[in-house]
Amino acid sequence: MDAPPQPPKDRDGPIAVSVVVPIYNERESLPVLHGEIAAAMTALGQPWEVLYVDDGSTDGSLGIMLGLREVDPHIRIVKFRRNYGQTAGLGAGFDHARGAVVVTLDGDLQNDPADIPRLLERVHDGYDIVAGWRKRREDGFILRRLPSIIANRLIAWFTGVSIHDTGCTLKAFRRELVRSLSIYADQHRFLPVLSAGRGARVTEMVVNHRPRRFGVSKYGLSRAVRVLFDLMSIKLVTQFSQRPLHYFGLLSMTFAGLGLFFASVGLISFQPDPDLGRGDGRINRWEWMVITVLMMVFCLVVFYALLGLLSELVVKASGMHRRGILNRILNELH
Repeated sequence: MDAPPQPPKDRDGPIAVSVVVPIYNERESLPVLHGEIAAAMTALGQPWEVLYVDDGSTDGSLGIMLGLREVDPHIRIVKFRRNYGQTAGLGAGFDHARGAVVVTLDGDLQNDPADIPRLLERVHDGYDIVAGWRKRREDGFILRRLPSIIANRLIAWFTGVSIHDTGCTLKAFRRELVRSLSIYADQHRFLPVLSAGRGARVTEMVVNHRPRRFGVSKYGLSRAVRVLFDLMSIKLVTQFSQRPLHYFGLLSMTFAGLGLFFASVGLISFQPDPDLGRGDGRINRWEWMVITVLMMVFCLVVFYALLGLLSELVVKASGMHRRGILNRILNELH
């Protein structure tokens, strides 16, 4: 029988690599996953740890993690009070990680831990973030791959940071970079964008992607809507946080121009008598009233959207989201 893997001689000493894995109902996957992580990390010959963040699992995943920790002291476990989502899990992992490099991956066995050494090589080449690219995805096209393609191209166009696969959890980060980032909602996919805005050196590499062996996916098409709102927030935070007046001033000028345009059309097309102008293509007073009401509703929608973006910027600057992660943690099971 093989001896259990040994922890670093000094558990409080330097750790080279921290592997962060958010776990939500992955009971069947965990033994196989940890075996693969341990094999990949042991081969490196460097001090390492793995942080499993239990995101309110209800299938007994926590018991499996505790059992694994009894035979492998490299394991640390953080338990959430309830399910908060993958981004919160990664944020908690970043806060607790001790390694100089932090590697993140999913707990469903679709990411391959054997790719971790190659990610670390690229970090040692001088990059701050190495993002995995699932070039050959083992997922359904309509529900998973097509929305991902559209989202990735939209993010690249909107932010100017070209990453083929922002949704791939398998990434490597320098620890000092992620410790300073506050992420929430579904913003874990935007970590390269947020970091690039701070001058980080970002690259990507093709990684292995495997079919799901156990359970079902926790994500659906509804995530696309959340990603769209997060994208608007990220755009504001990364490119306009230093000069917000430019952002809101540009939009104000745009809508002021639209208002002048419609006012001019109204003056030209308005008919004082509703019986006049019928059949000649000109707009009567009732039609113009409908257009005016619609414009007012549209402007209100835009106003509240801008108010939401401004609130997002204020809350982001306050650090509230990072404090919120600490409040979600029930305890760290040493």
